[in-house]
Amino acid sequence: MRTVWLLRGGDVLASGEVAESMGDRARGLLGHRQYDGALLLMRTRSVHTAGMRFPIDVAFLDKELQVVATTKVRTWSLALPRRGAMHVLEAQAGAFERWRLRPGDKIEIRETA
Repeated sequence: MRTVWLLRGGDVLASGEVAESMGDRARGLLGHRQYDGALLLMRTRSVHTAGMRFPIDVAFLDKELQVVATTKVRTWSLALPRRGAMHVLEAQAGAFERWRLRPGDKIEIRETA
């Protein structure tokens, strides 16, 4: 996984990681007791929280990284694909509210130094 900054309109929302390999996408946030930041799962349309220790916020992103929809997912649940979604952004539940992340927002990725 590579470490990045996630931005909206040039403003930093959070530090993050980008999961591009199948193994990284499959592992996701499993094993974490908590997670500060966000995880961008490339080429992923749905997620589950089986075995996770905390609920998550999920944003479904289109191919341009624009937010199509957001939802909160309890532990041991499933977030089904949304029309037009190509990628998924995950964060610990409550993060999207703090960031005021909404459908229509465009996420930008900036590499860390």
